[in-house]
Amino acid sequence: MAIQSNASTEEVAGGGREFYSGLTNVKIVAVNPTMDELHALEVNVKQEPVYSGTTNDQDWNKATFWLENEDNKFKLDFFLRNNNKESKTGKFLWINNVGQSTWSTDEPTYDWWKTEGQRKAYEGERELIDFTKAWANVAAGGTVFFDTMSDIVQGNVKELKDLATALKDNELRVLIGVKDDKYQGVYTGYFGRVKPQRDDLFIKALNDEYSQFKNHDFNADLKWGKHVSTASLVTPDTIGENDDWVTNGQTAPVAEDLPF
Repeated sequence: MAIQSNASTEEVAGGGREFYSGLTNVKIVAVNPTMDELHALEVNVKQEPVYSGTTNDQDWNKATFWLENEDNKFKLDFFLRNNNKESKTGKFLWINNVGQSTWSTDEPTYDWWKTEGQRKAYEGERELIDFTKAWANVAAGGTVFFDTMSDIVQGNVKELKDLATALKDNELRVLIGVKDDKYQGVYTGYFGRVKPQRDDLFIKALNDEYSQFKNHDFNADLKWGKHVSTASLVTPDTIGENDDWVTNGQTAPVAEDLPF
């Protein structure tokens, strides 16, 4: 007999992948990396990542950021399209050079709206700008826009890569969740600064019906750590003493039903 046993209280490889969830500070370690670059980051992928495609006859490109904290690395995708974001009611999403955004049919005329650099936003641009504001720690009213946004939505992310180099020591605060007990996901409804840590703004965004963390589970108290599922446990039906054994809710076949 040869069995390399371990105490049952000891954590060993093969017990399943560990997942994390909650709020955490992260750094950006890569933007749209190649397979070789991912391997250098100890991210084991088996083929080159795909950063463009077509869905429902609409072309899209991805700006993929790899985030890292002390426990793991996490992938954040921004799906971008080379067309203006338009609502079902015919309003356009507008954005300006200080990262403000609003919905309007024509150029916005609100008192608080800054007109410098105002334009119709590309699909996915607002989320990318909100992310960048937190990542670059842009002060309220500070400038935040990309010179090559029209190229970025078409897959040329050089400006994003350059920014990642310039901000290699910067951190931002994000909410990590778990989808289908298989995948890690990053919440895009709100991105936070490291200082001050406004966890209440994450909660406010999560409670908004338009910015929920759909199909993702996360630690209920938002504290960072190994993920503990919040799924409700289902109590199985009690089997009576006169019942036969049950599998998947169906009673076992009686002897005359068996093929032998």
